[in-house]
Amino acid sequence: MSTDTGDVAQLQVRALTPETWPAFDDLVLRHNGIFGGCWCTYFQPSCEDRLPGAEGSRAMKREYVESGLAHAALVMDEDEAVAWAEFGTPEELPNIHHRKQYDKEKDRDPDYRITCVFVDRRYRRRGLTEVAIRGALDLIAQAGGGVVEAYPHDLTHQTKKMSSSFLYNGTRRLYERLGFTYVRPKGLKNCVMSIEVSAPTT
Repeated sequence: MSTDTGDVAQLQVRALTPETWPAFDDLVLRHNGIFGGCWCTYFQPSCEDRLPGAEGSRAMKREYVESGLAHAALVMDEDEAVAWAEFGTPEELPNIHHRKQYDKEKDRDPDYRITCVFVDRRYRRRGLTEVAIRGALDLIAQAGGGVVEAYPHDLTHQTKKMSSSFLYNGTRRLYERLGFTYVRPKGLKNCVMSIEVSAPTT
C-alpha cells in the first residue's frame, strides 16, 4: 500500500471479479460489513437460500461475483481496494430506493445503474468518489456503453449539512460535474440523473 494516501494519481481502477474479490472482501471487512453488514447487496435480488446476517450477505455477494452477476469499479492502492462504485443492469440491481415512485414516473429503464459508492475512511475527502464513478463509467463503456442512471442526494436546497456516511451515492453536484443530466426528483432528498456512455472507438 502506498504511504501517501493523498496521491490519487497513484491509484488504479480494476473491475470487481473473482480475482479481485479478496481486495473487495478486505475493504468490506475493515468497515464491519458496511452499513450494518450489507456487503453492498441491498440493491441486488436476494438469493432464496441466503443465510441470515452479515455472513449471509457476504456469501451472497461472493456468489454473484463468481457468477458474473455483480459489477463494480474498485479503486486500488497497489493491491488494496480503497473505494468502489457498484453498477449493473436493472436486472442485476432492481431494488433501488423509492421503487414505486420510480416505476410510476419512468419513461424506460436505463441500460445500467450506479447504485452505491463507498470510500475507505482513511481515504475520504480526496476525491475518490469521483475516481470510482469515473471508473464505473469506463467499465460500462468497455462493455458497450449505453444510458446510465444514478440516484444521488440532491442537496441543492438543503441548508443542514449531511454526514458523508449517509451519502451512499454521491451528490447531484458531483454527477453534474461528471456530465450527468438532472432528470427528476426521487423521494425527498434524492434524484434521477442520466448520461449516455459511448463504447470506445477502434
